[in-house]
This record gives sequence, C-alpha cells and structure tokens, in this order.
Amino acid sequence: MPYRRKSWREKLERKMEPKIVVCSTGKKKFVPTPMLIYSIVKNIPRGKLITDKLLREKLAEKYGADFTCPLATGWFIRIVAEYSEEEIKSGKKLSEVAPYWRILRSNGSLYEKFPGGPELQAERLKREGFELVKRGKKIFVKNYERYLWDIVI
Repeated sequence: MPYRRKSWREKLERKMEPKIVVCSTGKKKFVPTPMLIYSIVKNIPRGKLITDKLLREKLAEKYGADFTCPLATGWFIRIVAEYSEEEIKSGKKLSEVAPYWRILRSNGSLYEKFPGGPELQAERLKREGFELVKRGKKIFVKNYERYLWDIVI
C-alpha cells in the first residue's frame, strides 16, 4: 500500500489527550493537543496578539504543570496554521478560520515557518492595523506588548 500523506485536518483532528509528564528532573511538563491549541487560537480577538511563550505559560498554569512542552506546542501551532490555510484554499474567508497570524514569537517577531512565511503573516497583520518593523532579516510587530491578549483558558 503506497504511503499517503495526511492532510493538515487529519493531523489537527488526531485522537489524543492532553497529558502531564513528569520529567527526570521531577518537573511536570504539560503536553497539549492540536485541538486544544486550535480551540485557543480560534478565539484570539481581532486587534489582539499572543506570544507562543504566553500561550505555554497559561496552559501550564491551567493544567497545574511547571511548564508546557515548547516543541509540541510549536508543532501544534504550525498544524493550526496549515489547517487554516487549507480552509482558505477550500473557499473559507479569513474571518472564518483560526487567526494563527496573531501568534508571535516571545520577542514579538513573526514566524518563519508559517504558511507563506513571515511575509504573509506581515500582510495579514498590517491589514488588521498593526505596525511592523524589520530588524535584520526578522520582522517584528512594533510595541506588540500593548496588544497582548489577556487570555483566560
């Protein structure tokens, strides 16, 4: 049987449960799921932003862990972004998909690995009224701290 690559929807909807893993250091690590990340991202209001670090901190707090796995969270943010783009290509409007472009790196820079790269993310953020600045090869949202979403999970 030939290998068939999974769609981003299949990756998003993969059956799994969030869990807490006790590390060798004794710290509790929270491992979210793609659907959990999606449920948060789809609710980021227009005019607001969230950093990956803030998202991980809020998840750890909610689930009683010392920290949230940055690797898994990064993968799942990417899955949400790719799934949203699949939805746009199938005819959905920007307002109907999870606004992944409102997620920034912890320093306010844009994601290099989002669909369309930081250029597409920048274009969408500009359309929403955010001011962007370029430093070296990276693009940042100017004064991004002012726009951080006071997320409650």
